Amino acid sequence: MAKEIRKLLKSIVDRESGFVELRYVGKTSRSVVVEKGKVEAASVKRRRGVGVRVLQDGTWGFSSTGSTDAGAIQGAINRAREAARSSASNRKHRIPTLPEVELAQGDFDAPQAAQVAAISLEEKLELARATEAATRAEDTRITSASCAYNEIDERKAIVTSDGANTSFRILRPEFRVQAVAENKGVLSAANESVGVTGNWDCLFSGDRKNKMIADAARFAVDLLDAESPAGGRSQVILAPSIVGLLVHEAIGHTVEADFVQSGSVAQGKIGKRVGSELVTLCDSGFSEYMEGAGGTIPIDDEGVPAQKTTIIDQGILSSYLHNRESAAHFGVAPTGSARAWEFCDQPLIRMRNTYLVPGTSTLDEMIAGVDDGYLLDGPKNGQADATGEFMFAVQNAWRIKNGKLGPLVKGVTLSGVAFEVMKTVYAVSSEFRWDLGAGYCGKGQPAKVDAGGPYVRCEVLLGGTQK
Repeated sequence: MAKEIRKLLKSIVDRESGFVELRYVGKTSRSVVVEKGKVEAASVKRRRGVGVRVLQDGTWGFSSTGSTDAGAIQGAINRAREAARSSASNRKHRIPTLPEVELAQGDFDAPQAAQVAAISLEEKLELARATEAATRAEDTRITSASCAYNEIDERKAIVTSDGANTSFRILRPEFRVQAVAENKGVLSAANESVGVTGNWDCLFSGDRKNKMIADAARFAVDLLDAESPAGGRSQVILAPSIVGLLVHEAIGHTVEADFVQSGSVAQGKIGKRVGSELVTLCDSGFSEYMEGAGGTIPIDDEGVPAQKTTIIDQGILSSYLHNRESAAHFGVAPTGSARAWEFCDQPLIRMRNTYLVPGTSTLDEMIAGVDDGYLLDGPKNGQADATGEFMFAVQNAWRIKNGKLGPLVKGVTLSGVAFEVMKTVYAVSSEFRWDLGAGYCGKGQPAKVDAGGPYVRCEVLLGGTQK
């Protein structure tokens, strides 16, 4: 579908003057949810349309249409031009031009998209039903469980008057398992989730499904009797899931160039030290180190080919994330970071797959080097702001005493200022894992992203009882 629409968009753009960007988005979402043995949801949603941007009088104009009819698209172009003309006089800083860049050509269809889409909704529902039942059967203390499967089948075509002429299709399946345990009126819950860009073999690689069932049930039960941690500044080992949450929420957003221009903590720090020499942070449109990263894209929504951007190089801040407009402002090349969720959304500067580069240590070596601290895994929720300050809740935390891994503790939070925490990184493991692919990033509109990395030994402020 996107390939055919690309030809239509090209014929329309060729008749226009000035800068015109046409972006077709077609999405099909399939979802099933099973809870306590009952089917709570089973749905298929489809939406499609064309988003239009024009650059006129140094100002963006945007419009969209839910139709792929040539007349409707032409009408959206006219509305976008009128919007640009109407707002130009109120724009303080005009966009003189967009930087020249090699724009994508051709079609980039992932073959696994058709494979997963061909699996019937009934089969996906049966997968969720069997998984939920197996989770409840893991332990008599599991009083309820749920399982959700979701996939986004996305097709895009992007044509611009300055050379982009491309389309792609990708599919992102997600799988979640939750277990709730109860003992003498005390409740505890544990969640396991995975999301990838790829097929079922990638989603359920190895024995992942059965491991998710066992882990969700085991953690829910173990947390019933877990104690609270001692609060205060502590040495910790962050698992890839927590590393991913930290670098995405507390660092990644601060280096998005629109946030930088608004005064984020990263403003003016290019070339300055923001972490130890062990810290190299990247954001990539590709799935680095292992397959399936959930934020993988072949091109961004301005038609710029995906690429890897090194944000922090051995502790030195070296780059922001850019769309074409911010790249022009800073005098650099765009990083392929312009992304839009729906056809009716304008592209924003967004992360894709954000990660710390692995090091040379092993997890066992890192645990052995901690006299008194914690191993933290399984992000629950939290917040971060433009100053880099953060506070996250953790599902699973184990006490480390005299280099030995101890019992599970509960109610753990960690906080700090991201760049200051990065300066305390003492060790980085050679193990690597993507671990946030089932999540969605919010910035006015959703985006599928991923984040992860190695295990990292550092210092943070832990919430709990006071030492």
